[in-house]
Amino acid sequence: MKRYLNILPLFLILGILTSCEAIETIFKAGMWWGIILVVGVIGLVMWLLSRGKN
Repeated sequence: MKRYLNILPLFLILGILTSCEAIETIFKAGMWWGIILVVGVIGLVMWLLSRGKN
């Protein structure tokens, strides 16, 4: 039984590291969507402003 208690922290650390990788992936995807949306909104505003001047 004591041998299993030594292995338990290893599994806990592995579980924590795996969840951190998942969160990192989610934030990377979110960052790219944010960049794409900001560029799109700026492009739309510039297009509307240039259209209004004509």
